[in-house]
This record gives sequence, C-alpha cells and structure tokens, in this order.
Amino acid sequence: MTERTADHRIVESDRDAETVGGTRITRRQLLCSAGAAGTVGLAGCTGRRYRSPPDCSPVAAAAESAGEYAPLPADDGISMFRRGLRRYGYYPEETVPSAVRVDWSVPTNGIGHTAAKPTPRPTPDGETILIASDTGRIDAYTPTGDQRWGIETGASRSLGFHGTPAIVDQTAYIGGYDGDCYAIDVDTGDVRWRTGAREFGGAIAIGSSPAYIDGNLYLLAEYKNPDSGALWEVDAETGTPTWSDDRLWGMPHPSPAIDCETGRLVTGSNDGVVYCWEFPSLEFAWSFQAGGEGGPDGDSKAGGRFNLGAQIKGTIPTYDGAAFVGSWDGRFYRLDLADGTEEWSFETGRVIMSNPAIDPEAGVVYMGSDDNFVYALDAETGEELWSADVGGRVIGSITATAESILVGSYDAHLYALDRETGERRWRVENRGHVTSGAIPRGDRIYYAERGVFSNYYDDTEETVLEEMGQAYCLVPDD
Repeated sequence: MTERTADHRIVESDRDAETVGGTRITRRQLLCSAGAAGTVGLAGCTGRRYRSPPDCSPVAAAAESAGEYAPLPADDGISMFRRGLRRYGYYPEETVPSAVRVDWSVPTNGIGHTAAKPTPRPTPDGETILIASDTGRIDAYTPTGDQRWGIETGASRSLGFHGTPAIVDQTAYIGGYDGDCYAIDVDTGDVRWRTGAREFGGAIAIGSSPAYIDGNLYLLAEYKNPDSGALWEVDAETGTPTWSDDRLWGMPHPSPAIDCETGRLVTGSNDGVVYCWEFPSLEFAWSFQAGGEGGPDGDSKAGGRFNLGAQIKGTIPTYDGAAFVGSWDGRFYRLDLADGTEEWSFETGRVIMSNPAIDPEAGVVYMGSDDNFVYALDAETGEELWSADVGGRVIGSITATAESILVGSYDAHLYALDRETGERRWRVENRGHVTSGAIPRGDRIYYAERGVFSNYYDDTEETVLEEMGQAYCLVPDD
C-alpha cells in the first residue's frame, strides 16, 4: 500500500498576509489593529522583538555522540511528551513484562471530548507521576499510588488539559483549554507562574504539549473567528512570550518537534498543512498540504475555513532527515525536512490521528489508524512490515520499548504487541477508550483512559457521564 504521490508542497508566499508600508502584516495583526480582537491587546498580536535564540548545539552534539536514537535532550533533568524533542516515543532500555496486573488506578477524566487524553508523566527521577485531567485538575502520585498533592486550575472552567506536561528539574509546564500556560512546582503543586490567554493574543486553548530547550518552551495556541493557530516561544523562567508566528490555519493540536541536527521545528494543524521553521532562528522554511477535500485554497482560508478531510492531529516525529505525518486523508507521509518534499506515503483508507513511534535503531516507524490497525513500516521505504488488529480506533500515542509496542484502543484495552511481528503479547481491559500514551518506567506502566459516556453520539439524547475515566499503573503479574 505504499505509493509515491504528487508533490503537495506549498511555495511560501504572502497569501496569508498584506503589505503595509513595505512591512508584512499578518491577519491577526490586522484584526488587532482594527479592534476586531476585542479585549486582546496589540502586544498579543505581534512577534516579540528581543528573543534570545536557544543554543541547539549541546543537544545536537549529544545526539551525535549517543547515536541517531538519542531520545532525550542533553539535560537529564528533563521529561517531556513522546520522550524527547524529536518525539520518538521510544524507550529502548525498558522491557515490558510477559503478564501484567493493575496495581492501582485513580479517577482522572470526565469530559465528553474525543481528543486524546493527557499521558501520565513521570518526573526525571521517576519518583513522582504527574497526571493532568480533562477536568482541569493536576495530581501528583508516588509510583505506588500515594497522592502527594492535587490542584484545581483555571482550566477546570473549560475542557481542562489534553496536553502532557514537560518537566524540567522540579517545574512542570502545561497548557490548558482555558488558553493559559502553567508552570507548576513538582514538590508542592504551587503555581510558579501562569501566562494568560490574553498574553497569547486571545487564545481559546492550548492543547499541544510544550517542547523545552535551553530555557525556552515551544507550543501551539488555538483561536476562533477565524479558526487559526500560532506557534509561540515562551521564556520558561518567567512565562513571558518572546516570539510568535500566526500563519497556521485550523485550530492546531499537535506538539512541535525540534530536530537540532537538521535545524528544523515542525508541526501540523487542522488545515491539513505541515509547517516547518528553521531552528533556532525560527525563519519560516516550508509548508506541505496533505490531501483531502478541496485542497489548498487561499480564498477559502481568508474566510477562516480550512481543508476538511486532511486534518493533522498527531504530533510529527523527526528521524533520518525526515518528518513522519499522519493525516485525516488516510495517508501517512514521509517528508524531507530540508524542503518538504514528499518521499513516500502509505495509505490506510481511514483517518490517521495517533502519535507514531519510531525505533531509530531498526529504522521502523509504528503508526495507528481509525481502521483499527497498528502498522510497522520501514522508515526509509514505507514498506509494510506487519499490521495488527487492536479491535478499535487508535487515536492516542504509540510507545516503542525494547521488545514491545504499547498502544491503547477504542475497544477499551491497552495492548502490548511484539515489536518484531505485531503478535499480541497481552491486553488489559479497562473502562473507557484508551487514548493516552502508555509510559514504561522501571517495572511499571502508566496510562489513562477517557470517561465512559452514554448517548455521546446521539444528538436526540442528553450525553451522560456514566463513569469517570481512570489513570492506571500496571505491574508484573508474577
């Protein structure tokens, strides 16, 4: 099912901007200057002038010395979504037991929103597990399930949290569906700073998980009227936004990936476009339009509409000079990071929105689809190596370990698949759809599910929360 398709790169132009007095003005700047943004101040509409670009060289040097598969930034005091800046979701030092049981579980998710749920995130030392919830709570537990603290946040008045914290030393950073970004003290649960939605230009939500490097955070914010987004750089010490680019259309959910070796930052959005910047300069490099209904249309984008049918919901990992992209058009793409050229695509025929995992030692990418299958693909050629039926849609994150693939399914199970063959090693029955990632740490595996609802897809009946979703800790079943 691998095929090479037509080149869908978008040549960068000023199609989303106007020129005033020789200066390029973006759509949000025009809205703000005209007063159309309501309470949004002009400071929230423009990129900041005095940014200090991060030093990418230590990360690139560490990756080179450790080999292509180096999963973490150079600083060992960092823990973030999909393991590291390139978002591999790869844990080569972790092994999955041949049989498991639930050691403990706690209620966490209870909002009827089908987006993937936050992944429980261990601190760098593994002694604290942070669990963010779509109810707007953040809780801290020990590996044995004792609660250290729990807090309610302003995100409780919205759809809570759907991103996963980035933890640097003893501070956790996370964006909420209230449009705010929070810095939380891991020891106490105290809020060290909170950057408001107004400071992000009137954002309505932050669903992406921050990337951290050299004192800076990188995340995506979402906007309405028109449906659009922006990439933001934030000073991690103070919470001050230092730069932004609002060229994204659609309301973006992915988490940005940073590849210091190739000097690229890449992400996608609901308009079906992959956006790529040079890094750390943040000069825009290229964009690529996935397929789907309508195709690129500057006139429709000016009205705030986007390319329905090609949404890019999942985070895009980078490996071997390429970006790996799943789209709602049913295709999984490999794009050249240098210029956005499509190198191959793999078709499942159904929506792809999960976060893929990459084993860079073997050169294999693992991805899931709404066709109920997980696929192992040769990262260089796109050749299918194996596929495995997991009984339901896959919309969360896939995790690769030393010998297993961990994946949650809409059939309310967490699966462990053999990494070489795709054969099922075991599955654990849960209550709701398993849409978070599964994180192995020592002899434990942490993951979460969404709440259990009745009448969720029935417009004639009231949707009812039947049971809160749970976060789980699995241990070996000796």
